[in-house]
Amino acid sequence: MLEHLNLLRPLLERSNELYFAYDLGEQRVVYVSAAYEQIVGDPSEHIHDDLPYLLTRVHPDDWQFLQRRVAQAALEELVQDVEVRMSRTTGSTQWIQVSVCRRQLPTGARYLVGTVRDITRDKEVVINGEKFNTKKNATLEILSHDLAAPLVLLQQLTEHLTWELGTPNEKTQEVLRLMQRTCTQGVNLIRDFVDNEFLESSNVEMRLERADLVAWLHTLMEEYERSEQHTHLHFSFVPAEQPIYVNFDINKLQQVINNLVSNAIKFTPDGGRIAVNIERQGTNALLTVADSGIGIPTDLQEGLFEKFTKARRSGLRGERSTGLGMSVIKTIVDLHGGRIWLESAEGQGTTFYLELPAFAT
Repeated sequence: MLEHLNLLRPLLERSNELYFAYDLGEQRVVYVSAAYEQIVGDPSEHIHDDLPYLLTRVHPDDWQFLQRRVAQAALEELVQDVEVRMSRTTGSTQWIQVSVCRRQLPTGARYLVGTVRDITRDKEVVINGEKFNTKKNATLEILSHDLAAPLVLLQQLTEHLTWELGTPNEKTQEVLRLMQRTCTQGVNLIRDFVDNEFLESSNVEMRLERADLVAWLHTLMEEYERSEQHTHLHFSFVPAEQPIYVNFDINKLQQVINNLVSNAIKFTPDGGRIAVNIERQGTNALLTVADSGIGIPTDLQEGLFEKFTKARRSGLRGERSTGLGMSVIKTIVDLHGGRIWLESAEGQGTTFYLELPAFAT
């Protein structure tokens, strides 16, 4: 056995990944590879002095999560790729990826063995990309309403002008038809662009990761709150608590929230309110998107989440609907092991409820 380990020693000692073995009985580290100095910034021989201090640098939520994962795993079962945040002395965050396994030798000695990898650079790229994507998608929704509004108004004015003129001459009729057609094509082009973005993003393979849903929603809702002067609507986000950790695909879930908020914008008159809230209910996170809009007629609610539902309606500002959005939303929620439902009454607004499994704090 020792001979086999010696064969692997060059790999263990020269790898950027840290390998370790911890004696659970004696509560001490019996082996740590040379990558310790690269990841921690201290010589490996200082491991025994460093360990208590290193544990205090681990984010409490991540430390509890890692402990639960290890405790729930059976003997010899590998707990793989758990992402953990550690605070640096500079105040910045270091991300590490931990894989561990509990082992027991024939002698009865019990060990915790595993690897640690510094993923800070990769994680920062992913987080920045997700934040940019979140803001981009919210901005697209806002711009689609902002850009379409003047065209819808011009379309309505053209219709009114046609009615006022009664039976205009053929040349005037042609000009009015051209104006109406141009406005309609412009509005449809804007909505097609946003709808296609939503559908393409929703078809990307699922990539679940444990993250604070409240912090992510803050980033998303900031863009809508900044848009109040353009959309003439009031947005609010009031979480009941923070953090709430959920295993979710950030890109897909942001499409769900964007689509729900977008629908609320479509059917809420100027001066209305759209509120997003989140709270913990037992082992679940309950997210709500509520508006003070025109509501959904009772006869349209039953098939709302079906593909090409009969419930599809044009928005108050002329926004058209493909009827695909709600069916895609339900599919994404189902893939997350959650459920979605609504409460609505005509003239009293609509509230969508989205329930997702949450991690214990």
